[in-house]
Amino acid sequence: MEDLGRMKFGVFMAPFHQLGENPGVAIERDIRTIEWLDDLRYDEAWIGEHHSAGWETISSPELFIAYAAAKTRTIRLGTGVVSLPYHNPYMVAERMVLLDQLTRGRAMLGVGPGALPSDAYQLVLDPPRQRPQMDESLGLILRLLRGETVTHENDWIHLRESRVQVPLYSDPMFPVFVASTLSPAGPTIAGKHGVGVISVSTFLPAGLDLKAQWGIAEESAAKHGKTMSRRNWRLMLPIYLADSREEAYRDVSVNAYRFQDEYFGKTLGRTFEFPGAKEDFAQVMAETGGAIIGTPEDAVTAIKQLQELSGGFGGLLGLAHEWAPSPKMHHSYELFARYVAPHFQGGLPGVTTAQGWAAANREALNKNEVSAVVAAFNTLGGALPEQVYGEKTS
Repeated sequence: MEDLGRMKFGVFMAPFHQLGENPGVAIERDIRTIEWLDDLRYDEAWIGEHHSAGWETISSPELFIAYAAAKTRTIRLGTGVVSLPYHNPYMVAERMVLLDQLTRGRAMLGVGPGALPSDAYQLVLDPPRQRPQMDESLGLILRLLRGETVTHENDWIHLRESRVQVPLYSDPMFPVFVASTLSPAGPTIAGKHGVGVISVSTFLPAGLDLKAQWGIAEESAAKHGKTMSRRNWRLMLPIYLADSREEAYRDVSVNAYRFQDEYFGKTLGRTFEFPGAKEDFAQVMAETGGAIIGTPEDAVTAIKQLQELSGGFGGLLGLAHEWAPSPKMHHSYELFARYVAPHFQGGLPGVTTAQGWAAANREALNKNEVSAVVAAFNTLGGALPEQVYGEKTS
């Protein structure tokens, strides 16, 4: 059984902003969220690339990451994801090397084929080709990042003796991940190249066969002489915590429903049906495994269930939704950092053991302290009080 070590926690920020507000203000709010996560010692934030459909408004994760990196200290920042069919692979490699230097090793590369049909339409891409194009491009990017000189010529990539001229800051390379949705393409390509996997469809019913998804990656890796580590597997799903389960449901039900209806249904044209009341939507999502919504205790239980369902994974990413106002979202992130993350990052045994030992030996320790106080009075003089720390001094 692989030792997975300290679980990583972070967010997957597409982002998702409802229509009707100033896009620039929304992006500034995204930056403040990253700063807050950094203050709370979250490990990672992954930033998406989208160019159409109105909801996801960051067009260049690399630019966003460069700006966010200057405002943060330790959080790692990844492209979540760069849509490789949109770009020349040489330019992707060059931008990531620059980010690696600017962030002093905090940048990560996440790649995908491109999720929005409207992006593909505007860029005159052939959707059935996008996944093979991602595979082809990723192979070239990894060669460039390893310092190879690459010549490659076909109908969409033109490289002639191409090489990156600035060395990587990371040794040997920053983390690389492939996004995986419902098809087997993501884990297959990740396994082929021996890189990590971000399972972004964990919250969809058809995406919950996690063991099978990881099995595809391992099988592909073995076929191509690579190895996979579950440490480099991230699961993503919506998370929202409050001080009580009822409050959590009440805070996000209506906007969670709106997100599913207005984004997946009315914008992307995917089937969305929910027979119940909007006010019950969050509870149904939580009870069916479509999200972690409730208290910190609920989150701990849900993550343990995900560990059993998957066989083990290295990190959990919360979908950076805005189903509640910013103060409540920030409180949710804080509850998770304070009361959930320590259960999976080794933050509790030391202080728990220390408190337990002190409690078990409190009577003897207290008497020793009282004896020390009495000795000080006897040596230095002064009126000895009748009691010290609840113990009689005579």
